[in-house]
Amino acid sequence: MLAARAAEDEQRRAAGGRARRLQDIAREEGLWAGRREAAEARARDLAERRLRLAEEIAVAAAAPAEIAERAAEVAEELADAEDRREMAADRLSEAEAGLRTAQEAERGAERAASQAREVRAGAEAARLAAAEHLAAEGARIREERGQSPRELLESLGGDVSQVPPEAALHSELASLRRKRDGIGPVNLRAEEDAKALREEQDGLLKESEDLTAAVGELRKALSALNREGRERMLEAFGRVNAEFGRLFKSLFGGGEARLAWVDGDDPLEAGVEIMAQPPGKTLGTLSLLSGGEQTLTALALIFAVFLVAPAPVCVLDEVDAPLDDANVTRFCDLLDAMARETETRFLVITHHAVTMSRMDRLFGVTMAERGVSQLVSVDLRAAEAMVA
Repeated sequence: MLAARAAEDEQRRAAGGRARRLQDIAREEGLWAGRREAAEARARDLAERRLRLAEEIAVAAAAPAEIAERAAEVAEELADAEDRREMAADRLSEAEAGLRTAQEAERGAERAASQAREVRAGAEAARLAAAEHLAAEGARIREERGQSPRELLESLGGDVSQVPPEAALHSELASLRRKRDGIGPVNLRAEEDAKALREEQDGLLKESEDLTAAVGELRKALSALNREGRERMLEAFGRVNAEFGRLFKSLFGGGEARLAWVDGDDPLEAGVEIMAQPPGKTLGTLSLLSGGEQTLTALALIFAVFLVAPAPVCVLDEVDAPLDDANVTRFCDLLDAMARETETRFLVITHHAVTMSRMDRLFGVTMAERGVSQLVSVDLRAAEAMVA
């Protein structure tokens, strides 16, 4: 009976284990079914995206010819517009010269008219004064001589018209004084000042035209620089993004990683976000990964930049500190591949034994005697050759 009870308990435990295993299998089957549906949906999306990209490539293939044709048309229109602008500038200069001449003539006519009015007023005043003086002198002659002025002239028998009378001289003198006072102070340098002002005005107009042309040229240069910068940025971004995805898959043994623009589509103003999806995880930003995953992702991005724009020397300071031995081995394999592809000398500062064992040469500091430090260099490749 004890043996039977023990056998029955064993069968019950086995049955419970099989039931739990069946539950686990059912749950895993659901998970794999969900993953298969997600994979099928992603495959459909990729197929649709490939069709859209094929259409966009076909449209973009025809764009250079259209752009070149439009550029030729714009160049011709620009040349015609430049000719018209030069002709209009010549006509404008002629019109401005004619306007200045007319304005000067108008000012001269106004001065002449003003002077004529002043002369007329003076003459009228002189005429009235002379008439009054003539009447007074005639009355005085009649009173004193009892003769008319004509009778007096005939009695004198001389040509008095040759000598102006004293009153007429005084009247003419007064009239000339009034004319002088009406003219006001005379500026003897007025013509020279006007000429200097015209020359200064012409110089300022020319400087204004030069500044306007310089501003236009600067704007064209800035536009060309921004356009070329955007094109180079987009080209470098695409190459770095492709190498980043490839190196990420090499380091993690799968997964997906890419770079994405944030805060706008203009590459000169937008930022860059690192999106990574290690195997078995969802796609997310770099901050959502663990310390080791962040380190491997950052190394993939750094090496992707070196593949696009190689440098002669690269210094890596304790980059393997957050990694375990397996990931350190992957890092060293990638470092060897990078050294072969880019011909870059990598200087690695590390305390990890695996990393040190994969280096070509080691440099370290030892203290053979207390208080005395000594630099030590070991060529591992030469040591391996000697052992072999």
